[in-house]
Amino acid sequence: MFTMTRPAIAAAALFALGACQAALPNGAGEPNVTRLFQAAPPGAAPGTCWGKTETPAVIETVTEQVLVQPAEVLSDGSIVTPPIYRTETRQKIVRERRETWFETPCDDVLTVEFVQSLQRALAARGLYSGTPTGEMDARTRHAVRRYQAPEGLDSGILSLAAARRLGLIAVERTADEG
Repeated sequence: MFTMTRPAIAAAALFALGACQAALPNGAGEPNVTRLFQAAPPGAAPGTCWGKTETPAVIETVTEQVLVQPAEVLSDGSIVTPPIYRTETRQKIVRERRETWFETPCDDVLTVEFVQSLQRALAARGLYSGTPTGEMDARTRHAVRRYQAPEGLDSGILSLAAARRLGLIAVERTADEG
């Protein structure tokens, strides 16, 4: 018969949690982010690639005292019977759940050379440290997130707009610029 000691159970549990963390497709700290290849938001141009972030709703518990019966007060201001209150607790949505779609560079663009250029561009801005590996690893996604967050996109998936701002993808010219 096989038995485990408490330290062995704790070690096994930590190992299992670590394995779950390592198995996350988008790296540490990247909750509810989907990289989509075939699905796209309504009206998306054919052949474009999209990512989506989902921000959960923020819900808070509100507790209020509701007056059930007012105090009975005499004309001289003395209280005959104190007021009676009921405590009510309810959930309140402070911010609704939100989906944000954003266009991303497609896989054929995300080559090792492109990711190395991305890492160098992020390093030049003080957001990435280390040798450019050309791998879209957790450190790179974290730097991408830190770069995009001030622009309103809290995601480790590189948006097409961010790639253009970094000078990694050409900005399309309009007809009147040509």
